[in-house]
Amino acid sequence: MDMIEAFFASGHAADLVLAVLAAEAVWLRIREWSWAQILGLVGPAVFIVLALRAALVGAGWEWVAVLLALSLPLHLMDLRTRLSGAG
Repeated sequence: MDMIEAFFASGHAADLVLAVLAAEAVWLRIREWSWAQILGLVGPAVFIVLALRAALVGAGWEWVAVLLALSLPLHLMDLRTRLSGAG
């Protein structure tokens, strides 16, 4: 197994994306975004990347489905905020 293949198969590629999302959340908080705004923007991506990680490491389909489903309420919260003009 080459290095890139191992990087993805181990789930570390998803870990890297999660680290970038965490850095983005910190940056947004420094820019005085509310926690609700940050959660609405970054939260869905976190759950989707966690689902990707679960799939990469061979977790059961149930874990992938649950993690994907958990992103929906956060997407809807973000959408409501953006459509109401509060975001």
